[in-house]
Amino acid sequence: MDETQTSWREQGKPPMLFKRFAFGSYGQTREFLDALAALAEEIGQHPQNINFGTTYVNITLEAQDGKTIGAPEHAFATRIDALASGPG
Repeated sequence: MDETQTSWREQGKPPMLFKRFAFGSYGQTREFLDALAALAEEIGQHPQNINFGTTYVNITLEAQDGKTIGAPEHAFATRIDALASGPG
């Protein structure tokens, strides 16, 4: 996977994290989206918005409390990064 952005971008109003992930093929994009769906169900936390195309995925995570980005959002972002890195 090629990440077009190396870190999550944090925004204050509304509080959110954003990151774009780039992949080499549709198959890789699909595998990532399937793994993301499984992770979200497992931990009970879901992205606010997912936008994707053939070889990219944009993800937005909003603050769970609606006020500030904190440990839960950063932990979720870290888990998503691990999915994008693949096994290993």
